[in-house]
Amino acid sequence: MADLQFGVFIPQGWKMELSSIAEPVDKWQRAVDIAQLAEELGYDSLWVYDHFHNVPVPAHETMFECWMTLAGISQRTSTIKLGQMVGCAPYREPSLLAKLTSNLDVMSGGRLIWGIGAGWYQHEFNGYGYEFPAPADRIRMLRETVEIVTAMWSEPDVSYDGRYYTLDGAQCDPKPLQTPRPQVLIGGGGEQLTLRVVARLADASNFGGKPHEFQHKCDVVREHCGEVGRDYDEIQKTWSPEVFIRESEQEIVDGGTRSFYGEPYESWHAGNLVGTPEQVVEKLQTYIDLGCTGFYPWCSDYPDTQTMRLFAEKVIPEVRAAN
Repeated sequence: MADLQFGVFIPQGWKMELSSIAEPVDKWQRAVDIAQLAEELGYDSLWVYDHFHNVPVPAHETMFECWMTLAGISQRTSTIKLGQMVGCAPYREPSLLAKLTSNLDVMSGGRLIWGIGAGWYQHEFNGYGYEFPAPADRIRMLRETVEIVTAMWSEPDVSYDGRYYTLDGAQCDPKPLQTPRPQVLIGGGGEQLTLRVVARLADASNFGGKPHEFQHKCDVVREHCGEVGRDYDEIQKTWSPEVFIRESEQEIVDGGTRSFYGEPYESWHAGNLVGTPEQVVEKLQTYIDLGCTGFYPWCSDYPDTQTMRLFAEKVIPEVRAAN
């Protein structure tokens, strides 16, 4: 039987999904309520984005920060894993990330999944005064970040002399609770650089795409694993599509495209978990057959929870039973 993991994003404002709620304190309460509902419904993990500005354009709409959100949620839940999809490495020094991650793992009782990537949203880099390096530099910074954080999780004192970061006797106490360490999930699908870092350093990958695109990315990871001497099967493959579920096909059609970027309905429907529960089960099985074992979708009807409930109650049990 496949060891399948099912998570769900909670609303935090990035996609304007909380804009219908007037007051920030009420927006936060809705995020907490949905996080607690995710735990009650039996999801394995909940996820947040690491962004500062809304999309598709900054809109002065509430956007709760990644690490503060997870710290707060960690005290309002007790069993569900807590992940980032994915943290932006250049936004925080690796030594600070080591402290943030280890502290959250302790505060949550050992529930951290550390998601990390190279970053891409230039408007945020510019707006917050961060340099926006070339893609190759951002990915090399990602590699150094993972090396530093994982070293600080386990070693008493860490010195590091890299191209981008230098440490001299950095300490990180407390250490994470999880042994041997929290899972390291590296997000991104760049085939020459990012997926090579995945092959070298990740416990889990996360990239998107329709089935043939997902298969191709897996093949690239496998090739890189061969080059660096890594067992391909050690790396969990995960996928984070949008999900929109209704009981009837007519309700799906009536809903139209819910793509935040205006993707045409047919393309959005084909590349995401859109459909009736039975149709979504079939789509998931396609990805499971390709080797994907982690599914962490974004519910396109937030702050409503109909999709979230249907996925937990009518999709996940059927998929688990079949695998």
